[in-house]
Amino acid sequence: MTKVSAYIRKYWYMYAAALVCMVIQVGLDMVSPQVTARLIDDVLGKGKAGLLPGLLLMIFIIGAGRAVFGYWKEFIFDKTASRIGNGIRETLFTHIQGLSVDYFDRTNTGELMSRVKDDVDRIWNATGFVGMLVLEVSIHTAIILVCMFRLNRELFIIPVIAMPLVAVTAIILEKKLGKVYEEISEETAVLNTVAQENISGVHTVKAFAREPFEIKKFLSHNQRYYELNMKQSKVLMRYQPLFQLVSRLLPIIAVICGGFLVIDGKITLGTLGAFSEYCTNIVWPMEMLGWLLNDLASGVASNRKIQKIFAQQSAIQEADETVSLVTPESASLEFDHVTWKAEDKEILKDVSFVLEPGKTLGIMGATGSGKTSIVQLLMRLFDVTKGEIRIGGVDIRKLSLEELRRFAAPVLQDVFLFSDTVRANVSMGCKEQPEDEQIWMALRDSCAEEFVGELKDGLDTLIGERGVGLSGGQKQRISMARAFVRNAPLLILDDSTSALDMETERDIQRLLDGKKSQSRLIIAHRISAVCRADEIIVLEEGRIKERGTHRQLMEKKGYYYETYLLQYGAEERGEGECQ
Repeated sequence: MTKVSAYIRKYWYMYAAALVCMVIQVGLDMVSPQVTARLIDDVLGKGKAGLLPGLLLMIFIIGAGRAVFGYWKEFIFDKTASRIGNGIRETLFTHIQGLSVDYFDRTNTGELMSRVKDDVDRIWNATGFVGMLVLEVSIHTAIILVCMFRLNRELFIIPVIAMPLVAVTAIILEKKLGKVYEEISEETAVLNTVAQENISGVHTVKAFAREPFEIKKFLSHNQRYYELNMKQSKVLMRYQPLFQLVSRLLPIIAVICGGFLVIDGKITLGTLGAFSEYCTNIVWPMEMLGWLLNDLASGVASNRKIQKIFAQQSAIQEADETVSLVTPESASLEFDHVTWKAEDKEILKDVSFVLEPGKTLGIMGATGSGKTSIVQLLMRLFDVTKGEIRIGGVDIRKLSLEELRRFAAPVLQDVFLFSDTVRANVSMGCKEQPEDEQIWMALRDSCAEEFVGELKDGLDTLIGERGVGLSGGQKQRISMARAFVRNAPLLILDDSTSALDMETERDIQRLLDGKKSQSRLIIAHRISAVCRADEIIVLEEGRIKERGTHRQLMEKKGYYYETYLLQYGAEERGEGECQ
């Protein structure tokens, strides 16, 4: 469910129960002035002292009843709103997780954080405490007006004149506040984004001595947030005095006018006392109307923001009827004349290759040549514009996303480690929690066993956000262990040894050479990472410029050969031994 109304319908029975408690509580409120009237007219006016114990008992029962039913009213409303808020946040987060990568490329993290936390909290508030008070104010006011009408029709004219004035003011206030809250919600998202980026990128900020600039940028948005909140306060202060003026004058006018009616003998003193009490009771709903509409407008504005996210659809959709791979461990990978455009820019053009089971394919090329795009298309983070990508002869668009992404174990160029233990980070790609022995084996294969073993709590050591506290090479090795423990049919290494020293890289390369049960797709800038591959592809501006084995490419004396000379710096090695 994505709409608030659907959740309200789902929990209608809880709202109905809370409403019953509310009506009883308000009804008891209405009885109280009647008891007051009898105390004044019968006990004080007529001297019927025998009625006093019964009337006092009624006052006690009314007070106790209000307390009991008031408690259950608030408890049920709070519980229902908690369920709704929890459900919306869970549905929203699940929906966001299902959106394709292109959505996150154009949406700020801070904005999404604001929607998931702040905006859901406002809806939570609107469907709970605030919504409860809005209903209570409405029921309370309606019943009081009926009671006032029954007491005296002449005095009833006074609240009838006052109420429309308050209602019109409230409508104007709600419209003005709705616009302000739209702006506040947007600025909250921007402020969250600026703060999140600066905290996450604190090392970069300090390295470039950008603290004054970033502080200035944050303060400018903070000032804008302050100005919008002041704008909200000015709107409230412009109309709030009118609410207070009406609420203060109403009881006074009622007592003055009612006093003349008592003098004329048209009503009793007890009736005036009851009417005065009703006037006092109708004052608090008027006083609360302003801030209730304020919070309600906030919830409505937040709901609009959330609904915009729910309206987003993933660009990557699964087929209505998916196909399963019979033997994924022996399936080949094939790019068949693949072309991909992003925002009218051609990233890959007519790329074709076949990676047979157990073989290794190396991909090289300059920055921006499209190397990582091959991985993104293979994992269906994006879909091809033309051509097909097939696994075991099946178009990957016919596979379920879960099966497709379990076919490959990627070690991505941008290493991301979660704020969790080493164990959790290594095993996050596994369908079932692996045994510690398997985790240590994966760490051994990625040359990470030694430094993890030296950590204070070993596998239970908490890693800071994004791997803070670890070197670039250590983070890469944990990322590789994550892929190794998964033991998928295809291992993808996207520039995964760039932060490793040459000796560690050679150790890992020797290990990879022994993994004959896995196919390997190696993307790298270093020739040492791809030279042992069964085939090497050299990309240039999204096209395949050269292809062949290490020796074949060295003999062509093209881009690959020139890269070899640049990296090893010796023309006499032109025969091309693999380092």
